[in-house]
Amino acid sequence: MQRVKLAPLDRVEVLSLMDNSVDVLMASTPVARRAERPRNAFERPQLRAEHGVSMLVTIERAGHRTTFLFDTGVTPDGVLHNLEVLELRLNDVQALVLSHGHTDHVGGVTGMLDRYGQWRMPILLHPDAFRTRRQVHLDGKITDLIPPSRQDLEREGIELVVERGPSFLFEQSVLITGQIERTTDFEKGMPTQQALIDDQWQPDPWIYDDQAIVMHLRGKGLIILTGCGHAGVINTIRDARRQTGVEPIHAVIGGFHLTGAIFEPVIAPTVAALKEIQPAVLVPEHCTGWKAHQALARELPDAYLPNSVGTRLVFQAE
Repeated sequence: MQRVKLAPLDRVEVLSLMDNSVDVLMASTPVARRAERPRNAFERPQLRAEHGVSMLVTIERAGHRTTFLFDTGVTPDGVLHNLEVLELRLNDVQALVLSHGHTDHVGGVTGMLDRYGQWRMPILLHPDAFRTRRQVHLDGKITDLIPPSRQDLEREGIELVVERGPSFLFEQSVLITGQIERTTDFEKGMPTQQALIDDQWQPDPWIYDDQAIVMHLRGKGLIILTGCGHAGVINTIRDARRQTGVEPIHAVIGGFHLTGAIFEPVIAPTVAALKEIQPAVLVPEHCTGWKAHQALARELPDAYLPNSVGTRLVFQAE
């Protein structure tokens, strides 16, 4: 794989617009600035947590600030509600990156298109994100994983950047990994997933559309954002290093998909690998699971940082 040279950034801000939990009493830290609490609990609507992910990312380079959106949460109105609570709008957002095609990451697209009818930003995603999928649970129950509709997006006149390989935003400032190479022996995707291929349900465990965001914070290393991390958080870190040639990992933020009976055996080797990598900041979200949170907090106490909807993570270059 040919290495790419990412333009180093002076500042990166990652605002959590949706995650699985919200804690209005959580204390701020030098990195994490928690959402301001109203004096009166009934003064305004409260932030909402849902099973999903959405991050508003602002980068700064040479005094120029640019903002993009990473995933949109699960419901049409969840992220929009939280934006109203935070008194923000998406008018200045210049791109939307979708980590993969599962509903809990793309469900908010329809609501955003309804709210911002004249908002014409490009959407970047992997071609497999349009697959119709379902999860067949160990107890036999089925969960439909509704993808974005390519026809609907094209009908709306949205510019779609559909790439299987890596792509870039803002003059090589942001890398979208594209399809992540699987190299570990313990990260094996989602074995319970099926996809509708040639009008038949077929095994589709690898979720090749899972992709991550990679940025280079000047003097400190890579900042990596994952949606669910279906490729495996260690595979993702290895891929980011391989593509950029940058070894230090400053921050890893997002879902690590380590919850549930199938994935709990992956916790121990993942934590062991992260201890070797030694990220400065580790913010597990969404599908990481409480057992993994406990292990990460115990084994990487200086890096571990719990998230809450409305938290703004601020990273400053040296």
